[in-house]
Amino acid sequence: MSDAFDRRTLLRLGVTAGMAVPLIGLTPAPTSTAATSSAATSAECRPRFPDKWFPVTHFGAVGDGRTDDTSAFRRAIEACHRAGGGHVLVTGIHATGPIHLLSHVDLHLAAGSMLRFSTDPNDYLPVVYSRWQGIEFMNYSPLVYAHGQTDIAVTGSGVLDGQADATHWWDWKSLGDAEFPQLEAQANGGVPVRGRVFGQGFHFRPPFMQPYRCDRVLIQGVTFTNSPFWHLNPVLCTNVTVDGVTVNSSGPNTDGCDPESCDGVLITGCSFNTGDDCIAIKAGRNADGRRVNVPCQNIVIAHSTFANGHGGVTIGSEMTGGVRNVHGHDLTMNSTGLASCHRIKTNSVRGGFVESVLLERVDVGAVGGPMLLIDFNYGEGDTGQYLPTVTDINLADWAVQSCKQGWQMAGYHRDPIGTVRLSDVEITAMSGANVATDVRNLRLRNVTIGGRPAG
Repeated sequence: MSDAFDRRTLLRLGVTAGMAVPLIGLTPAPTSTAATSSAATSAECRPRFPDKWFPVTHFGAVGDGRTDDTSAFRRAIEACHRAGGGHVLVTGIHATGPIHLLSHVDLHLAAGSMLRFSTDPNDYLPVVYSRWQGIEFMNYSPLVYAHGQTDIAVTGSGVLDGQADATHWWDWKSLGDAEFPQLEAQANGGVPVRGRVFGQGFHFRPPFMQPYRCDRVLIQGVTFTNSPFWHLNPVLCTNVTVDGVTVNSSGPNTDGCDPESCDGVLITGCSFNTGDDCIAIKAGRNADGRRVNVPCQNIVIAHSTFANGHGGVTIGSEMTGGVRNVHGHDLTMNSTGLASCHRIKTNSVRGGFVESVLLERVDVGAVGGPMLLIDFNYGEGDTGQYLPTVTDINLADWAVQSCKQGWQMAGYHRDPIGTVRLSDVEITAMSGANVATDVRNLRLRNVTIGGRPAG
């Protein structure tokens, strides 16, 4: 097993001193003393901002919900950045296009404030360096974007509304899916990223917020709703904190929080109700993922709630660079509209690895499908030469009122799923049968279904 959680990593992620994660590779103890994340990361990890305030209305913003205030936001952010950093203050209701953050700038949404983002794709041009379903290219700007910045934040208690609906952005889904093979062909053919120019004339929906190659990113307290695509998608970032954020959307591919090829992410005190995965940990896709080859690692998910979605805590399917060291604890999942609680999805075109995962102290009211789903036949299925490795998957101290299955797992006969441990799991009611196909080492300890030991 490589790169298990170490003390420095845990402290950097804000884990209580003096406690230790039971190292993945050991069966979790019945009374786990696993680390409990604080609601905030350490001072080392979170950005700091000077106590200087730049009200966006001082830079020409009208705030009537109709006038385009995009230029005012740009001027306020640039002034704050030039002054050495601080807080751009948002009050009122603002119509805006894309917002690009710069180093040392906190976009702070006061109580009652709202950002209503344009639904005109032309407002998100020129194209920027982005990633879409794990492949890098030039595309429409995300609604909130930063590239190569340090110490950036979106904080407060206001609402960011992407305004996507059945006739704006979401109706692009089938068109974008049909165009995706063009992007894949360019990536597979080695076309340089800046030569993969899409945007106008194509239908790749931008994510809501995408910090790209940034360090010390904070998203705190605000609500995101109605994104064109994934809501929060930090890519190749370090030291990311998502704290007390609400994500609410029912549209296609409106994942809640998808850290991708990041190192050091804390997601805590959040609420997810989505049209796709609530949280999906990712690391690039296929040939482009092998080119970039950066894992997503050292992820803590704590004290959060999950309603509708395809998966609660998901890994993949874009996992080519690998995923390791994921610790989730004190989570609540409750919706028959949630298709699975913990989901790992991959195939032999993706390849990559998933290792050292621990999800503990999870309370499940109802879930529409399995508690645990591991699927090696997602998407393209077994049509490639890059066999995935999935091992050291640990679920401990789960209470599940009702589910379709406790586990549904399918590896490959030539490439089985590795070690999966379930410990102190109580399932009150289960409507289907458990499935474990091509799993090398399934270990059950104190697992009951309907009051009887699971076999």
